[in-house]
Amino acid sequence: MVRLTLPLFAAIALLAAPVAAQEPVGADHAATADAPAATHEDTPDAHGHDTQPMDLAVALAKSEAAIGQTIEDYTLIDADGNALTLAEFRGKPLVVSPIYASCPDICPTTTQHLIKAVSRAQKVFGPDRFAVLTVSFDPRRDKPPRLAAFMSEQGVDLHNWRIAVGDPATTEKFMADLGFSYRAGAGGFDHVTQTTILDSDGRVHRQVYGDAFPIQIFLEPLKEVIFGTGLKSLSMSNLVDRIRFICTVYDPGSGRYEIDYAIAFGISIGGLSLLLTGFIIFRTWRHNRRLQDRLARG
Repeated sequence: MVRLTLPLFAAIALLAAPVAAQEPVGADHAATADAPAATHEDTPDAHGHDTQPMDLAVALAKSEAAIGQTIEDYTLIDADGNALTLAEFRGKPLVVSPIYASCPDICPTTTQHLIKAVSRAQKVFGPDRFAVLTVSFDPRRDKPPRLAAFMSEQGVDLHNWRIAVGDPATTEKFMADLGFSYRAGAGGFDHVTQTTILDSDGRVHRQVYGDAFPIQIFLEPLKEVIFGTGLKSLSMSNLVDRIRFICTVYDPGSGRYEIDYAIAFGISIGGLSLLLTGFIIFRTWRHNRRLQDRLARG
């Protein structure tokens, strides 16, 4: 099996854009950067499969265009055969990993790496701060028993991690909302290797590409949607999250997020300065007020 490789200009775009991407787009069938562009008018083979390789520039543009879009509340079927709606995940960030269960190479590899990334994220942020959804884009073959077998084979037993599949129409719409490109080929699918991070409102926040992405590339956007890049309210929990967002940095040496004491010290000094300034202003105002009262009585 050979991964799809990005053209040079697409790779440069990945590095330059504010997108979590340090690994190339991948697939389960061979393709090259010099292959002709695929179109909707590609000639299918005798089995109805497209014979042209996937156009990687188009796939990348589609993926990036999904950022900021809100995913609809689709109804899926989980590994137990029960209905699962995306609305159930609202209120927490959601990591979405598209796969197909019969994938011989890329999907299992991606899932194994995602297990490591999610395990690290749960230790850093807490197991209840986000959820994970592995979703199949092969509804014809991936029924609940097959999904359950995939999770068992991959050893996925982490908290808040589900697997599900929709009907064909739902699957097509869901993958389109995610900006996920795939196409049926002989014996399987050509597809990008993409993990999508949704915020607590179901909006696409970031795309993470590749089956062996650096853990930090996954943790940073997840940190943004968990702690938030702005203060939502003056509640104590939101204030604490805001401080943690500002004061914690990733240490590649230890592989953990740690408090940057220089930032924390600077914030503390700034806070004390504001309190002192406020106290001086209050004292000055009260002194002037008392002086005015004395003059009025005198």
